[in-house]
Amino acid sequence: MRTGRQAPQADGPAWRRIPGGVWALGFVSLLMDVSSEMIHALLPVYLVVALGTPVLTVGLIEGIAEATAAITKLFSGALSDRLGRRKALAALGYGLAALTKPVFPLAPSVAWLVAARFVDRLGKGIRGAPRDALVADLSPPELRGASFGLRQSLDTVGAFLGPLAAIGLMALFADDFVAVFWVAVAPAGLSFALVVVAVHEPPRPAGLRAVRTPLARAELARLGPAYWQVVGIAAVFTLARFSEAFLILRAQSVGTALMLVPVVLVVMNIAYALSAYPVGALSDRMDRVGLLLLGLALLVAADVVLAVTGGILGVGIGVVLWGLHMGCTQGLFAALVADAAPAELRGTAFGVFNLVGGLALLAASTIAGALWDAVGPAGTFLAGAAFALLAALGLGATRRRLGPR
Repeated sequence: MRTGRQAPQADGPAWRRIPGGVWALGFVSLLMDVSSEMIHALLPVYLVVALGTPVLTVGLIEGIAEATAAITKLFSGALSDRLGRRKALAALGYGLAALTKPVFPLAPSVAWLVAARFVDRLGKGIRGAPRDALVADLSPPELRGASFGLRQSLDTVGAFLGPLAAIGLMALFADDFVAVFWVAVAPAGLSFALVVVAVHEPPRPAGLRAVRTPLARAELARLGPAYWQVVGIAAVFTLARFSEAFLILRAQSVGTALMLVPVVLVVMNIAYALSAYPVGALSDRMDRVGLLLLGLALLVAADVVLAVTGGILGVGIGVVLWGLHMGCTQGLFAALVADAAPAELRGTAFGVFNLVGGLALLAASTIAGALWDAVGPAGTFLAGAAFALLAALGLGATRRRLGPR
């Protein structure tokens, strides 16, 4: 089966007309997320309980790892524009992540685990922007929203299958962390093999301008006002959608049993996965910006519910709304970046977008934590609602420039 860009059929459902390469990238993401989340769902507990690592060290490990991924995305995206090729960098990123997986069960010390986590996030950073640019390169413009939505849905399926698999395997192996880590090696290896074998880069369009220094000021200016407005709105939006760790803390604050607290993320990711593709496909037939405004409204509703609720049912409703808002926004922001950026600078565009989003998420989580300590959960989530409303106002003001489809 050829999995490069294919000429779309004139009729039939959108998912049948999405190029095979996009489907392959979706399953690559799914398999890698299953592997990564199996490990990451257990790693903090393993470090603290099994190895006696201080919680502060765990926090520093996670912070450094995520910052590394965000910064690397910028340079890998720019490099893919300079080379004019995306697949090799995407495959390198997935390969590095797969290579680290056996280190987790074999690691003789915390230092080895830290190194493995660092290289794993380095791999995520290397693959992120080139993969998103490759999705845009493979997708016909009329299927761009559906393509990004599909990849996001499959990625998110892996995000909730991984923790569920970890829970089941811990029960099966009588809480043997190392045995679960070994099982996680298999889907990572399959992910790397799939991206190498099943994803074929489309030919570079004739006459497309070569880019020697993608991060030069002149090249960044070529991204255009519409692109920079998308980045700015997404940054304000990200200030409203701080780390999902606060959803777990909210569930715990209303009396949810500790063993059931991880279910919060499973529920959120199910809502996310079920909504991302339909919303993406719908955005190819109507105004993407209107759907983004719907996503922001869902985030405001989620924040308000989580701020005022006093029981588990209310938290559950808030978590579902949170997942739906993710499905209504993440793929659409990626599609808007692809719409706005010149084809020869897509890698750089996604790299800058991801870097700004990562920094905004770090700021959002810091603000949320400070508010939580100062005024409690209600203040945290109400502040999130205020940022979401601010992003909605900015999006409404630039709607004409971004343009309805």
